[in-house]
Amino acid sequence: MKFNIIISAAVVAAACWACGRDGGSASLPPDAVVSVGSAVLTVRDVRQNVPAGLAPDDSAKLANAYVRRWVDAQLLTNVAAAQVDMTEIDRLVDEYRRELIINSYRRQMAQRTDESVFAEDSLKAYYEKSKRDFVLERPLVKGVYLKVPDDAGNLRELRRLYKSEKPDDVDRLEKVAPISALHYDYFRDRWVDWEQIESRIPVNTTESVLATLKAHKQIDMSADGFVYLLDVTDYLPAGSVMPYEFARQYIVERMLSRERTRLDTQLRNELYERSVADGTVRFVGN
Repeated sequence: MKFNIIISAAVVAAACWACGRDGGSASLPPDAVVSVGSAVLTVRDVRQNVPAGLAPDDSAKLANAYVRRWVDAQLLTNVAAAQVDMTEIDRLVDEYRRELIINSYRRQMAQRTDESVFAEDSLKAYYEKSKRDFVLERPLVKGVYLKVPDDAGNLRELRRLYKSEKPDDVDRLEKVAPISALHYDYFRDRWVDWEQIESRIPVNTTESVLATLKAHKQIDMSADGFVYLLDVTDYLPAGSVMPYEFARQYIVERMLSRERTRLDTQLRNELYERSVADGTVRFVGN
């Protein structure tokens, strides 16, 4: 029902705009709504440009407005084409089309190049050579974080477990924390940007939390019905050199960019040399 209303509105509008123009409807597709010269707007076009889920009246209004905009654009294009230098327009369109094709091809080529082309030793060698390029803008931490309802029945146990590094306690924490805690993150085995942890703790300033971490390595605080537990087992301040495992993602991105540039240059040179050799490219002298 709604779709019929949309199309009815569009057809009525089209009939009004087409009034007095030449026929030729026999050559139009069966779902044509309106044509301007050789350009044709179809029912499918209208459907794709009118959002689903609207009230029937709103759908009809949007369909009507879309058809009108389409017709206006076609008419203005026809008038403008007679007044502007179409040679220049065609040149720009051709140039833009070439850029789209080239960029699309380059993206396909880039997707075929991933970090698997780099040996881990080469990544580490790059890191050792360029350590000074990888400086932390924010602190990094390792540890454990939990957000637990303050009425949790096992809160006392969690308070003991989150500070312990004994294997049995860690295993026990892995079992009970996901069930009891609203948030649980175990990151003693990896570096995490401090900003990710800070955003989860209801404190006024970063400085006060970092001061607490440096002094005690742990936070245990209550707010708004929750208890926030944080145990920091390792800490690197801003301005430090990134550890390799944290810098690795940036090294991979940098090396991938370099490799893709190299492959792009190689491709262009090979195409040029081959095309000159086989006569596809010919320089015509005077």
